[in-house]
Amino acid sequence: MIKDVMEAIRFAWSPSSWNMFLWGIALYSSYWKLLKASIFGSKSTPNSSSIGPKFGSPRPICVITGPTSGIGKATAFSLAEKGFHVVLVGRSPQLLSETLEEIKSKHEDALLKSFVVDMSCFSSIFNFKDSLEQWLSDEELHPSIQLLVNNAGIMAVYSRPLANGYDRMMTTNYIGPFTMTKLLLPLLKNSSVPSRVVNVASFSHRYASIGKLDKDYVTGEHFTTFDEYPHAHVYEYSKLCLLLFSYELHRQLRLKDDSHHVSVIAADPGFVKTNLLREFPKYSSASAFLFFKLIGLLQTPDDGAESSVDAALAPPETSGVYYFGGKGRTIKSSKASRDPKLGKELWETSCGLFKELQPYND
Repeated sequence: MIKDVMEAIRFAWSPSSWNMFLWGIALYSSYWKLLKASIFGSKSTPNSSSIGPKFGSPRPICVITGPTSGIGKATAFSLAEKGFHVVLVGRSPQLLSETLEEIKSKHEDALLKSFVVDMSCFSSIFNFKDSLEQWLSDEELHPSIQLLVNNAGIMAVYSRPLANGYDRMMTTNYIGPFTMTKLLLPLLKNSSVPSRVVNVASFSHRYASIGKLDKDYVTGEHFTTFDEYPHAHVYEYSKLCLLLFSYELHRQLRLKDDSHHVSVIAADPGFVKTNLLREFPKYSSASAFLFFKLIGLLQTPDDGAESSVDAALAPPETSGVYYFGGKGRTIKSSKASRDPKLGKELWETSCGLFKELQPYND
């Protein structure tokens, strides 16, 4: 016990951990924006989407990453209950199987499919795209999907570079979702009804240092050279990149005269009790959960999933917005995250990385 306490104290006094104290301020800032919106004008959006299931129509297909625990699992349950054909994408075959059985036990008529995919492994993502298209063909389903929820994410405390030198947290939280979206965009565009991408964001992006948006930063290779891995900073930066990408994709799609409408929405779950902090010393994570519980800001996974579900079910014309707080409410994310110049710069860097990744599909 003494050893665990000392480890927690050392962890709390590390430079990166001090960044995390600012997250509480960022979270309060988000709720303050929510309060102002409720006072000076409603920002809620009714859940009346043509993306959702319709009587007598084939069930819309939703692909969700990271569905075996926490917010992702709660989101998968909710979307299955609402009639989506849910495709579960996760790393663990056992957990995928258990999640599938749990959903079936509560919703007997749920339509489910699972694929084993590692969001930090590019060959795995490319193979998934091929497997998904093959499954659609084998099941004689329309070659399209209606919803992609990029939910998977990690909080790594220690640097664990991938074989190609990329940082694992940057890859899982940003480059993986970017790659997944780029690969599945043709299926989203091929939908006969409006389709959507939902990216699960974080309030922590408000304190992210923009830094650079070149290959060295976006792949996270820059952060792996530090004597002490700046885990909080990398997490903030990865979530800022995800938002910059979300808004830039929204702008790119709006510039094109496509007959099929693909929308893009970011969803912030707030502070939720999940296993995201599993790499933290146990007393550190327990203290964080206790603190946010005492101030009334600790949410359950079901509560946290509300923003993702709100985003999924929003009207088809809704795009380029930031859902937070449930009940269909939206606020503005940070000014930096909405900067078109930064978004374009990140887009160009990310597309360059995507082209480099093509050999993984050979």
